[in-house]
Amino acid sequence: MKTAVTYELLHVDKKTGARRGVVHTPHGDIQTPVFMPVGTQATVKSMTPEELKEIGVQIILSNTYHLYLRPGQDIVREAGGLHKFMNWDKPILTDSGGFQVFSLGPLRTISEEGVEFKSHLDGSKHFFSPESVMKIEEDLGADIIMAFDECVEYPASYEYTKQSMERTTRWAKRCKDAHKNENQALFGIIQGGFYEDLRIQSAKELIDLDLPGYAIGGISVGEPKEEFLKMLYFTAPLMPENKPRYLMGVGTPDYLIEAALAGIDMCDCVLPTRIARNGTAMTWNGKVVVRNATYEREWRSIRCRM
Repeated sequence: MKTAVTYELLHVDKKTGARRGVVHTPHGDIQTPVFMPVGTQATVKSMTPEELKEIGVQIILSNTYHLYLRPGQDIVREAGGLHKFMNWDKPILTDSGGFQVFSLGPLRTISEEGVEFKSHLDGSKHFFSPESVMKIEEDLGADIIMAFDECVEYPASYEYTKQSMERTTRWAKRCKDAHKNENQALFGIIQGGFYEDLRIQSAKELIDLDLPGYAIGGISVGEPKEEFLKMLYFTAPLMPENKPRYLMGVGTPDYLIEAALAGIDMCDCVLPTRIARNGTAMTWNGKVVVRNATYEREWRSIRCRM
């Protein structure tokens, strides 16, 4: 299938492997490396679309799981898709909901067909399969959509991680077969936990599907930082050079820099807006907790500290 989302590699740093590129989408170009703020339920909390554009946001991430539960894919589709629903005319990426379902723990049951889970809102039962997730993401209408995957916890045994990784590959194939909208780019998610041979196998089999982009999933799930870095720097070179590379769920400044140095193009995280709602800002001079007594008589804008 042809895709309306393509990647243009502009430069690779010879010393580190860091990349400069452009992701071309139906709703505009994305200069990479890029950080994607998370608008889980079709809004970046506490910020308007106009404010996001003012600070240079190029693309927003929204979540399939949460939008499926509330307000529902039908409402979003009838509104004209996510772009109209959230008044955002730039690119959007939707996660598949795999991580959210994973985080439900005892509230979900995984089988080859998909995942049965109970809503965290009201306890009602639901079922996600690769095919149903593709339908939901098609109704939402984002430019980039993610394949449905299984994210394993840390630590996890080799045997379970292998089974999970292979299931994720089978699900990716089913997602590709079910994906019909040429205006959306389907990205695959490389899994394999913290086992290098499983990462190699996952990357190879997903690359064979010739998808328009690839992500690293299953890290930044509570492991020590040294384990995160080891697997990041091991996995990134396995990804195609001519397609976008996305590291999922990473948002602290040190991790973002490490990701860029490893040759990653895209990152996302709820962290910046979550801590901002609790009075903490990220600045060039480190974190500023505006609720601290130190700033009781600080009359300047916080921008003066950035």
